[in-house]
Parts: sequence; structure tokens; C-alpha cells
Amino acid sequence: MSTAAEPLDRPALLRRGLRLEYITVGWNIVEGIVAIGAGLAAGSVALIGFGLDSFVESGSGSVLIWRLGAEWRGDRNAEQIARVERRAELLVGIAFLVLAAYVALAAIASLLALAEPEGSPVGMALTAASIGVMVWLANAKRRTGQALDSRALIADSKQTYACVYLSVVTLAGVALNAVFGWWWADPLAAIGIAILLVREGIEAVRGEGDDG
Repeated sequence: MSTAAEPLDRPALLRRGLRLEYITVGWNIVEGIVAIGAGLAAGSVALIGFGLDSFVESGSGSVLIWRLGAEWRGDRNAEQIARVERRAELLVGIAFLVLAAYVALAAIASLLALAEPEGSPVGMALTAASIGVMVWLANAKRRTGQALDSRALIADSKQTYACVYLSVVTLAGVALNAVFGWWWADPLAAIGIAILLVREGIEAVRGEGDDG
């Protein structure tokens, strides 16, 4: 007789992983659109960079959907899956590095031009909500990845944890500007985002996340 305490079988865990990745992609698409719109309206480099990162994260989540879906459908060609997954990870890493360069250059230009962004209540609400959503997703992915013994899903959970840090940094910059008028906090937050993106990019290019 089964009990609620018994572990889920592998197909059920794969379905759970797929649901988590679909939520990740859907959330990041909406988040990216709203963040970029709010960033353009307020002249916030940090929010624009945060929004662009959301679209890169959507691409990463799509790779996991393919990866988990292939196994769930019964594709047992593990070698082919690993090759395609590695190529996709490399492309995502390069995208992170290109995005980091853009965000850093835009932030430096904003500092040199003394560009003062406007306050963005929408941006603050979005990044605050993102912290909660991403913490939940990261924890759920990590647990599911461990149950599946999936290095790819565990690595993706680490990337989702990085999104939490990005949300905190972005919220800090936007909030300090809105509350205290510290306009320079926004581009400094953008530079912080760029540093985190470089770290993610290097790990993806090197394939270090696979060891999670």
C-alpha cells in the first residue's frame, strides 16, 4: 500500500521537473517584458539589464524542457542528449557574457553622463515578487534534480538562485534611487548585475554547472 511519504517514480519526477521549467520560462518572459518596459520608461539601466537577463534565462529553461521531455518521451540516447545539452549550455554562456558587456557599458555611460533615472514603483514591485518566485523555483528544482540524479536540473537550480541575487541587486538599486534620490545606485546595481552575469557565463562556458 503506497503512502504519501513514498518517493515519486521517475516519470512523475520528470513531469514535475517539466512543470517547474515551464513556470520558469513563462515567468521570465513576462518578467522580461515588464522589466524592460519599466526600465525604458524610468531610464533605469538596472531594470533593462534585469529584463534582458530574464530572456536569456528563458532560453536556458527551454533547454531543460527539451532535455527532460526527451527522457520522459522515452528517448534513451543519453550520449546525444548530453552533446546537444552541452552545445546549448555553451551558447547560453556566451549570451550571458555578451549581455554582461552590454549592461556594464550602458551603466558606465549612464554614470559618465550623470543620467538620473526616475523612480519605478513597477520595477520595485516586480523585482520584489521575483525574489519570492525564484527562491521557490530554485528550491523545488534542486530537490527534484537530486531525486532524479539530474546534474542538468541541479545546475539549472543554481542558475535560478543566481536570479534571486540579480533580483536583490536590482531592487536595491531601484529602491535607493526612488527613496533617497541616489541616482548613481541604479547604474551601480547594473554593474553588479554585469558581474553576476559574467560569473554565470564563465561557469556555463566551462561546463562547471554540470558538477552540481
